[in-house]
Amino acid sequence: MKHAMKHDLSPELAKKVAEKAFESYRAKYPNYNPTINWTSESRAEASFSVKGASLKGVIELAPGSISFDLEVPFLLRMFKGKAIEIMDGELRSWTEKAKRGELDA
Repeated sequence: MKHAMKHDLSPELAKKVAEKAFESYRAKYPNYNPTINWTSESRAEASFSVKGASLKGVIELAPGSISFDLEVPFLLRMFKGKAIEIMDGELRSWTEKAKRGELDA
């Protein structure tokens, strides 16, 4: 399941948006045990636990887009749309905050 969100932010600000969005997700859904590990300046590996299953994915930053690719086990595919909606919503919310200069250092 791959999804990309377009933006017009600098690479540094796009990374900060991705980090803030994930922090917000972690605070809202602590029971899913979300984790993130940046493997480079533009790529991170993320994982979640849902209904006893582990979901893993990759977040990639490219000029003009933030994309995430989530491996969804067959039994959880019915939640795919909701997962995209939540992740996209967090990214869009933090992108708007970044454009208004509201991100913390």
